[in-house]
Amino acid sequence: MSTLDVARTELALLVLYLNKAEARDKICRAIQYGSKFLSNGEPGHIIRGVRREEVRLEEVGPGPNPTKGASDFVNDLHALISPTPQGTPLSLALLGKSKNALLSTFLFLDQFVWLGRSGIYKNKEHTEIVGRISLFCWLGSSVCGTLVELGELGRLSKSMKKLEKELKNSNKYENDEYRAKLKKSNERTLALIKVGMDIVVAVGLLQLAPKKVTPRVTGAFGFVTSLISCYQLLPAPVKSKTS
Repeated sequence: MSTLDVARTELALLVLYLNKAEARDKICRAIQYGSKFLSNGEPGHIIRGVRREEVRLEEVGPGPNPTKGASDFVNDLHALISPTPQGTPLSLALLGKSKNALLSTFLFLDQFVWLGRSGIYKNKEHTEIVGRISLFCWLGSSVCGTLVELGELGRLSKSMKKLEKELKNSNKYENDEYRAKLKKSNERTLALIKVGMDIVVAVGLLQLAPKKVTPRVTGAFGFVTSLISCYQLLPAPVKSKTS
């Protein structure tokens, strides 16, 4: 492929990426949290962006738009009732199911929060109560997700060390199985960083530690996790072929 062909292909992938509703949500989420960081959580102008609803800076949160939230709820509900991979320890399986259950509950309740913030549902007090319950569910899901990633990374590390011993007389980086495990390890490490930072964001939004997790800290962590989410949604890089 020529340089121009590669550029065209990468541009086409970028267009496909930006056409994803989830990618647009994550980009808008990054803008919202970045604004929260810059404004230190002070009320500001309404952001009119890619998302379908209008969100004030002081109302920034993890929730998706209503259509995307409904699809995510179904996806997590499906993951909840699906069997766990064979060989998964019972503790990790239970933590994974707890994560899915809490995240599904958060996504379900977040639809009612959106109705309240959009003005469709008029009871502000009920909206705030449901909003806090949903954030606690998100916090619990993030804690479970952190424990799951730590456990899976431990299992992956043991299998990689075992494989390294078997490949001690050869270059381990030339082994397809080792490279696949290494790639998986890097992905899980990034996921662990993201879900760990999500805990801080949830604590900030719930104001559980207002002196330590200030609106600026919440905005900074939320901005970074949003960028990580955007990166995780990127398509595979184009491999150029030369004759």
